[in-house]
Amino acid sequence: MFVLHSHLPFARLAGRWPHGEEWIHEAATETYIPLLNALYDLKEKGLHYRLTIGITPTLAEQLADPLVLDHLDEYLDMRIAAAARDVDIFAPGSAMKSYGHPLDAINQDEAAIREQMNRLAGSPALPVEMVEEPQPYVAALARWYHDWYQQVKTSFHERFQRDLIGAFRQLQDAGYIEIMASAATHAYLPLLSRDSSIFAQVRIGIDTHERLFGQKPRTFWLPECAYRPAFEDETGTLRRGLEDFLKAEGIRLFFSDTHTITGGRPVGVTTGDVIGPYGAVRRRYDVPQSETTTQRSATTYQPYWVADAHGESSGVAVIGRNPITGHQVWSGEIGYPGDFDYREFHKRAGTSGLQYWRVTGDRVDLAHKDLYHPDWAACKVDQHAEHFVHLVGDLLREYAHAHGRPGLVASNYDTELFGHWWFEGVNWLAQVLTYFTNAGDIELVTASEYLAANPPQETLALPESSWGAGGKHFTWDNHETHWMWDPIHESEGRMEDLVARFAHPTADELRVLNQAARELLLLQSSDWPFLVTTGQAREYAIQRFNQHLERFNRLADSLFNDTPDVEAADQFNAIDSLFPTIDYRLFHAQ
Repeated sequence: MFVLHSHLPFARLAGRWPHGEEWIHEAATETYIPLLNALYDLKEKGLHYRLTIGITPTLAEQLADPLVLDHLDEYLDMRIAAAARDVDIFAPGSAMKSYGHPLDAINQDEAAIREQMNRLAGSPALPVEMVEEPQPYVAALARWYHDWYQQVKTSFHERFQRDLIGAFRQLQDAGYIEIMASAATHAYLPLLSRDSSIFAQVRIGIDTHERLFGQKPRTFWLPECAYRPAFEDETGTLRRGLEDFLKAEGIRLFFSDTHTITGGRPVGVTTGDVIGPYGAVRRRYDVPQSETTTQRSATTYQPYWVADAHGESSGVAVIGRNPITGHQVWSGEIGYPGDFDYREFHKRAGTSGLQYWRVTGDRVDLAHKDLYHPDWAACKVDQHAEHFVHLVGDLLREYAHAHGRPGLVASNYDTELFGHWWFEGVNWLAQVLTYFTNAGDIELVTASEYLAANPPQETLALPESSWGAGGKHFTWDNHETHWMWDPIHESEGRMEDLVARFAHPTADELRVLNQAARELLLLQSSDWPFLVTTGQAREYAIQRFNQHLERFNRLADSLFNDTPDVEAADQFNAIDSLFPTIDYRLFHAQ
């Protein structure tokens, strides 16, 4: 079971480069459109693959937004133009059409380039690190990028008719993929103070999913795999476990990290050994590991019913992430993306921002990276796809032999790992799906398919946990982010008070109340503390957090003062326009 989780912050009209809406444009260009191309290609070849993919409501709203899509067109045109300029820069006076197929130029120039670099490297007067990049080869790579971006744009317009949500929906309706629902703005649910906010996050997320994808979801992605069991708060009130909120909405299944199921020390993503933004956490902090829980016989190879507050089956199942396949793909140390022939993510050309280099070697400084070779990378894709299929087969056979029953390998990843962080990842995934579909003893399944055919045989009490660094809440609640939670909790209480006060609002009050609810949802987004912790966009995240807090308080103050600020509500709605059918009453006290 491949499980891909797709999410990006709400960034519509909230900045462009380096932080803001271009996050959406980059991910659509490098991940979502290439992934759709790969999935449709496999479908047209007659391969009946299965894939489970989550598209969070925040991301789905943006991918369906006409303004964001117009800006995506502008972004693609900019990338195409940048590649064309690089062709002229690195091959002055040469028309792009004279290069023919980019790989032809690459292969043709390689021997001469290597000879020149070897000769220069042997000269004591000219060390190898000072050698300029071979310009004809870079020009050929620029042409390769030009054609690649042009193909993405053509697919966006002609193959998918500028409707990416519709393209995913068609694959869902044809039975190739299952699309998971998630919380409205990817809030970190265990740290919210009011059950009314958890209820609203879940309900609005599911309502948005039904509106955009046309089906009631059966599977739910808990943001950051963050789980909270039932507990008594400081007043002695029983707070419901997250499974209770999901069950009330007809959800049958969610996913957790490995240690949530098996006990023991957190592994994989939680240790910081990971490609992508999660890998930045350990480098910036001495991350405290969550306390080691007792190792238990529970396994990620089987589903379990989640125990409710009384230790009985809640009727909601959980499946844990397989640690071995997760580590093999996502690890920054041994994962496939770190192969020396894959494209280097972190080095970009000053002329265009294009990435012309490969990983080159373990711990090789960015200044000394070798040039990227798409044909070399393609060979590694096939090798790694075959290796992964054998790995999964070995794991399943070993489990079946030891336990006398078939097992499940759930391989859970951020979708943006494929294509964006690991440029070749989409091609790898397509090749793996092809191999699995043709394998005789391995069955690809979606989450709901598997649960229907293999209902859990045991009930399991889950601990409070996440797949964040350390296995608990550190990534979202630490010495740099702790200050964010009091304003969030205060706003949650104010929203409950507004619902109680305005049982029968006027038309103006209704507009202000609904926009206040949108601003609260955006304030609760887990993205803001996450970006502060990783340091990727610290100042931007703080600015966005304070912006939504100020907007919520301005609207709430106007309502409490009986002067609903309709002008401000409309102004904020022009930017924060997601969830058009929102009902503020969902934040009623639980």
